[in-house]
Amino acid sequence: MNNDYIMTKFDYNHKNIEHKWQDIWEKKNSQKADDFNDKPKFYALIEFPYPSGEGLHLGHAFTNIILDILVRKKRLSGFNVLYPTGWDAFGLPTENFAIKTGIQPAIATKKNTDRFKAQMKKLALAYNWDREINTTDPNYFKWTQWIFLKFYEKGLAYKAEAAVGWCPSCKIILANEEIIDSKCERCGTESELRSQKQWILKITAYADRLADELDLVDYPTSVKQSQRNWIGRNEGTIVKFENARREYETKEIAIFTTRIDTIFGVSFVILAPEHPLAKELGQTNKEVADYLVKVSRKSERERSESVKEKTGVNTQVDAVNPTSGEKVPIWISDFVLSSYGTGAIMGVPAHDERDREFANKFSLPIREVIKDDKLINSGKYDGLNYKEAQEKIIKDLGNKARKETIYHLRDWIFSRQHYWGEPIPIVNCPMCGLVPIPEDRLPLKLPQIEKYQPTKTGESPLANIIDWVNTTCPKCNGPAKRETDTMPNWAGSSWYYLRYCDPNNNNALADLKKLRYWMPVDLYLGGAEHTTLHLLYSRFWHKFLNDIGVVPGKEPYKSRRQHGMILAEDGSKMSKSKGNVINPDDMIEKYGCDTLRTYLAFMGPYDQTMPWSIKGIEGARRFMNKIWNIFNDESKFNDTTSKELLYLLKKTIIKVGGDIDKLKHNTAVASLMIFLNEWEKKEVILSKEDAKKFLIILSPFAPYISEELWHGFSKKESSVHDQQWPIATADVQEENTTIAIMINGKLRSTIILNKSVSLNKQREIERIAKDDEKVGKYLENQKIKKVFYVTGKAINFVI
Repeated sequence: MNNDYIMTKFDYNHKNIEHKWQDIWEKKNSQKADDFNDKPKFYALIEFPYPSGEGLHLGHAFTNIILDILVRKKRLSGFNVLYPTGWDAFGLPTENFAIKTGIQPAIATKKNTDRFKAQMKKLALAYNWDREINTTDPNYFKWTQWIFLKFYEKGLAYKAEAAVGWCPSCKIILANEEIIDSKCERCGTESELRSQKQWILKITAYADRLADELDLVDYPTSVKQSQRNWIGRNEGTIVKFENARREYETKEIAIFTTRIDTIFGVSFVILAPEHPLAKELGQTNKEVADYLVKVSRKSERERSESVKEKTGVNTQVDAVNPTSGEKVPIWISDFVLSSYGTGAIMGVPAHDERDREFANKFSLPIREVIKDDKLINSGKYDGLNYKEAQEKIIKDLGNKARKETIYHLRDWIFSRQHYWGEPIPIVNCPMCGLVPIPEDRLPLKLPQIEKYQPTKTGESPLANIIDWVNTTCPKCNGPAKRETDTMPNWAGSSWYYLRYCDPNNNNALADLKKLRYWMPVDLYLGGAEHTTLHLLYSRFWHKFLNDIGVVPGKEPYKSRRQHGMILAEDGSKMSKSKGNVINPDDMIEKYGCDTLRTYLAFMGPYDQTMPWSIKGIEGARRFMNKIWNIFNDESKFNDTTSKELLYLLKKTIIKVGGDIDKLKHNTAVASLMIFLNEWEKKEVILSKEDAKKFLIILSPFAPYISEELWHGFSKKESSVHDQQWPIATADVQEENTTIAIMINGKLRSTIILNKSVSLNKQREIERIAKDDEKVGKYLENQKIKKVFYVTGKAINFVI
């Protein structure tokens, strides 16, 4: 890392200032959200972190600061803001840490959350710390267990056989996140699939609502599409192909297709390896059996994401096309998934890319049956429009075909065979079967144990705690055994946003009146990695809780935004193994929190992937120094503000406020820089009252220096963070336009253009910008690769 930056006597002392205000703010505890306040409410939510032993990383700092800036501006604008945080603390990382170190998971969690919290306070994150939650707190997971019991009561939680990952070396069941490149994360052995009873939530009962009610919310189009793709609702036809070999138990192969009109183009049928007929064939065909074993080592996710060359095995058994009577070979291939449709497809290589790749690989026939939306080579259906043909074919096939809507979405495998998770509140009674624990006995807590290793039987380590497992049946009072599976880490994060509304309630997951006041979440900021599963699961839980009358509204989040990623300086992903990880603590120590916050806001659009730059953060530090020095220069102040500067201040107030509301923090910071550059010019002065306005609009980005300078002007007044966002009067007319000039994305100068210059003529703007004295020295002897011009806003020369 470049360490060339050295503080000078002109720098503000960020360490003293930040420590001072941290202590004052801690005692004051001004960041509170008032239930039922008359102010308009704004509920801002960020995905709460998993508190690892490594502490906050730069990505955490980036996403937290992006939303924190908006929250601070909303509070200044008169909103009653709920901005809470907490800890998503159950799960594998802490359990693995406990296995390696022998430190109790609860102790490790407390240590990690304390560290995260201290780092967050250093970053001046304006959280409602009085609403802090932790998914491992019994007062919290009591209600996670209560929700599970409600699912069970309504028939939406059930136990059934399911395919799970298995490590033959460790002899343990693996969660999806424990399988990396088909291998066990712990030992590197090839994982396999095995069948075991699991607790499952019936999310498919909500499939249509989860898809249709996306129309009610403000999510990016890509997020909505991702959700709908995962749900995968398709309307089509189930058609039955006979097995030509009648001695097998599976007499027919049901196939789902959205294009029954292409049935005359079928030249093969492919089964998923898990299909019942595939398993039958494997008992008598060694080649099939060997292929099934090979495929069992792959997870379904790897198979669905694979772009490798198609693999498969010919079963030497045929299927009969129900329309033509033609016999076609039955193959087995791992690209067909049992979790979608019926686990079998009809191969029409002339009209499907994947089928064509498969046909080419194995030299199978390709027959065209659709041309210009009309059927050809299709017997009596030739010449029909494909839509008309679909109806006739279905009718003619009679009981061999029926219209059907299917989903990619499958019920959610909910249990885990691990220790560190919420115990599932069910007992197994030999007389009564599965019996829920009475609600008044919740929470069911984890016993404290010394060994956290999963058992070699595939059961949870809890199965070895005899005193805990053996219990009495709540129904008949006879001997029974507790369920030893625990819930996945998804459980606590599926409803946490509700608990923030009423975190200390002992009688309900949250008071319904408070939920009606705060819900829905107005803005939810999160990562692309949680676009599908977490978002889908929490929407499912909310809809269920709404159905049973304990929460309001059909959707939990009014709007959702996706944040980008910070890369290393060379554009690679930051990782400990590469030694290129940036620790926010180091940046705060050297440059100050305000500098880090401002730089992360200024780097670029919040939803983009951007490389870190030491030169960039040093530029942000110089900006802090410039603010400090100009506010400590009495010659820059007078009773009245210079006319041109007053006009620019009003424009800046409007611009910064509007940009923050749109999360366009980079252009907001650019506007603050432009204003300061103009103020810095000789004989340009500002009144102290107007200087206060600048500090207010600066404060969301740089809360420490803003507070310190505010108190230099207003010793008897309250905090800068308790003020009102300044209102720019209506006399701001666009007679002149200020355009930022950037070189490689860095602000180098500004130009002010009058109405005589057309803002739509890029070449004219380029010429004027190049003539600027400050810009000229940067462009001298440089080749301009590209010029980006945002009309009337900024011009950027890429050299």
